[in-house]
Amino acid sequence: MTLAQMGAQMETVVVVWYVLNRSDSPLLAGLTASARLGFNFLALFAGATADIVPRRTLMIIVQAALASLALLMFALIVTNLIEVWHIFAITLAAGLARIFQMPTAQSLAVDSVTPARIPNAVALINAAMNIALVIGPILGGFLFDISGPEGAYAVVASLYILSGSAAMFMGTTRVSESQKRESVFTMVAQGLRYVKGDQLLWSALIVAVIINITGFSFHTTLVPIFAKDVLAQNSVGLGMLISSFGIGGLVGSMVWASIPNLRHTGLLCILAVVGWHGSMILFATSTNFYLSLGILVVTGMMFSSTLVLILTVLMKTALPEFRGRIMGLRTLAIYAHAFGSPIAGALSGLVGPPTTAVMSRVVGITLVIILAFLAPKLRRF
Repeated sequence: MTLAQMGAQMETVVVVWYVLNRSDSPLLAGLTASARLGFNFLALFAGATADIVPRRTLMIIVQAALASLALLMFALIVTNLIEVWHIFAITLAAGLARIFQMPTAQSLAVDSVTPARIPNAVALINAAMNIALVIGPILGGFLFDISGPEGAYAVVASLYILSGSAAMFMGTTRVSESQKRESVFTMVAQGLRYVKGDQLLWSALIVAVIINITGFSFHTTLVPIFAKDVLAQNSVGLGMLISSFGIGGLVGSMVWASIPNLRHTGLLCILAVVGWHGSMILFATSTNFYLSLGILVVTGMMFSSTLVLILTVLMKTALPEFRGRIMGLRTLAIYAHAFGSPIAGALSGLVGPPTTAVMSRVVGITLVIILAFLAPKLRRF
């Protein structure tokens, strides 16, 4: 996952920058970036597939598809046949492959450990994503600068190939014959009924929806606005702020990865959400750049803690044969971010970034506290 996510983060920077250089259109760059999420509505079906097809095999297929698409982009650039619509189509196809990647990889990680080690496996997967977040964009930008998009895409394809090769060293995940006879649609329906009947599962998924609406918009939308309008920083300052957040996320993941036999996971999850949102409120009151950097390290730690603990509740609760579908629903929850970010951006224009940050975070804290009372099993888990 470290290799796969490194390639994905590099590709995110390279493709947007390349579109901007070719078209000089922020709109096209934004549309290309959005294409990565174009097929997220199929996440539940992707999760069901991860419960039908042996997960190790599916992971290898996904990485092979991503590598092939990166090599296609490389070939189009080298031959100078590339057009903007090619970039959009390839990015859309890669987004489709990635919705199979996360349910499969996270289920594989949990399949490979004993139940007591599930929190550690989940934390290490999250750490892989944070390592990629810290290094991938910088490496992508550096390679684009010294060797052009073709050089960057050659490395991206290599990372995907290495990731698929690493998956070959994992043991094969077996599924029962009864599962193989079921259609994907039947598997999806079974998964939805299973989640509906388990308070821990649906409440943890609701927490995921809440944080995608009220939390994720902070570092994707509001931090750049704060950097420019409140902290008076340029792109270098913005990069430092985002890196601080990523470093905090990595530290938080590694802390959870080192704790054996983690207990009170549900209660810790609720507290992590409150702590994450509280630190964002604190950030909103700061006008000092270096203080803001320090706060963002804490925010990143609370952010990664929330993600690790949500996944831990889901994976410790779900039966092994349902893990793919549960992670498909978790991926689907990311769609809520598509509503949170535009709302945060619009409110910032109306009432200013600090007020928007405080309002959104208070809403998040309120919603998760209400959920804690409505779902007592979560806070007692």
